[in-house]
Amino acid sequence: MKIKEQLKDFRAKTDAELGDELVKLRREQFNLRMQAATGQAAKPDQHGKVRKSIARLKTVQRERVKK
Repeated sequence: MKIKEQLKDFRAKTDAELGDELVKLRREQFNLRMQAATGQAAKPDQHGKVRKSIARLKTVQRERVKK
């Protein structure tokens, strides 16, 4: 998913949906970390993508708090 599309998708979601998405992304990040530790990482670049997605999601959450 492209960055602008992802931001648009995050901004369209409710606060509860953003929280659920954050939990999902953190689980995925944990799983990728465990795969890397055991040497089973299929897509090593995926870890960075998930990390940046979490940062984007938290940015959208912070924008809402500031308003």
